[in-house]
Amino acid sequence: MAESHSTVGVLALQGDFEKHLQAFAALKVLAREVRAVSDLDGLGRLIVPGGESTTMTLLLVPELRAAIMNFCRAHPVWGTCAGMIMLAKESADPRVKPFGLIDMDLERNGYGRQVHSFEADLRVEPEIGEPSGPLRGVFIRAPRVKGLGAGVRPLVWLGDDAVAVRQGHFLASAFHPELTGDLRLQRYFLAMNP
Repeated sequence: MAESHSTVGVLALQGDFEKHLQAFAALKVLAREVRAVSDLDGLGRLIVPGGESTTMTLLLVPELRAAIMNFCRAHPVWGTCAGMIMLAKESADPRVKPFGLIDMDLERNGYGRQVHSFEADLRVEPEIGEPSGPLRGVFIRAPRVKGLGAGVRPLVWLGDDAVAVRQGHFLASAFHPELTGDLRLQRYFLAMNP
């Protein structure tokens, strides 16, 4: 897998965007905050971070939402936790307006509320890359995958649950890879092509 070192944008409306910036800095990859349409200029890929999907929906003004949807047509995009919800094809919660990029059904807070946050060792498919051992996952009010469309590949597992998936040039994870020192998923994302 050849790595692309194009600049990574991190949607910075709310949520844990700073930890994503730090993870890419550790890989010596340029990353910057995205708050306005002009911030998308010159980016090669985009992260939609964790946070709160209803709040994110409210903060995505129509111009920025339209610009992100246009950006998604030709660039890799990764959603983590609430960002996973934002990448889904639809939401059972009418307050959440996802981008409709990945054919998956999710349950918001599927592993419990904030008080039920946990860490676990996750099984990783070989395509994620070396090392091949477990990936530590941090789950905070995480969505749970209830169903996947035919074009969606599970990449990371918690027991029988897919907790990271890919469809085309879109990646989504229910957990927070930016909160551990394991950068395998960040490297995988950097190698994805549109």
